This record gives sequence, structure tokens and C-alpha cells, in this order.
Amino acid sequence: MAQKITTFLTYNDQAEEAVEFYCSIFPDAKIVSKQYYSDSIPGLGGKLMSATFTLFDQTYYALNAGPHFQFTEAISLFISCEDQAEVDRYWNALTEGGKEDRCGWLKDKYGVSWQVIPKQLGMLLSHPDKAKASRAMQSMMGMRKIDIAELERASEG
Repeated sequence: MAQKITTFLTYNDQAEEAVEFYCSIFPDAKIVSKQYYSDSIPGLGGKLMSATFTLFDQTYYALNAGPHFQFTEAISLFISCEDQAEVDRYWNALTEGGKEDRCGWLKDKYGVSWQVIPKQLGMLLSHPDKAKASRAMQSMMGMRKIDIAELERASEG
């Protein structure tokens, strides 16, 4: 079944750079197409208008549309990671030139918000032993990049 909903990312003028950056980070990512503004458009002629790309077989659309569009934390891209090595790899790549935030959140250098979250976090926070879940939550609240080993230690008390 074809993807019916596509994430649409609107940039000032960094869409081409951002798409190439994202495709360099994620395995099997690819740029599907690029469209450029016509040379007849003053100030924009020859510059990238839009690009379609895929990350993990999900399609994304990027558009250069000027400075009046800004990203906020109200929307983020959530990466479900298998282990600490994957958390570290994505965190390190996406925070390069960006900004770390709390609880596994970050903003990349283009202003897009991401959550880099290990699958173990959900299991620890929903543990049937409420005390273990609470200790894991308290530990997570003090972190920027999620540290699985530290969460597990905190959960166990």
C-alpha cells in the first residue's frame, strides 16, 4: 500500500543541504527527485525549489519557501533505536551544528526537532513495578542523550 501521508518540511533556503545531510546519516536513504526554480524567477532562478527523499522507506518532501516559515518543537521526527550504539550514532550526527535538549530531544542545524529514543525506554517507563518505572522516569528527566545503561541502573534502584 502506498504511503498516504508524507511529512512536508519547509525551509528558508537550506532544503537541498538538509536533504543531503539527512540522506548521509540514515542507511538506505535516497533522494528521489529535485525540482529547481525557473531561471525566469528573479532571485530564485536555478535554486532548489523542492526535493523528495526517503528515510527508512518513508517519503519526505522538502521545500525552500523563505524565512517566514520556522520549525518548532510542536512537531518532531521520532527515531526508534535498537541499542545505545544506534542512539549514539544518530544523536552525534544530528546534534552536529544543532542543539541538544532534554529527554532525548534535539534540534538539528536546520531547526528540525528530533527525538532519538531507544526502544528500551518505553519498556522501562511502562514497567509493571511502578517504583522501577518512576526511577527510570526520574533518571530520564536528567538526561539529554538517552543512556540505556543508566536508565536500567536507575530502574533497578
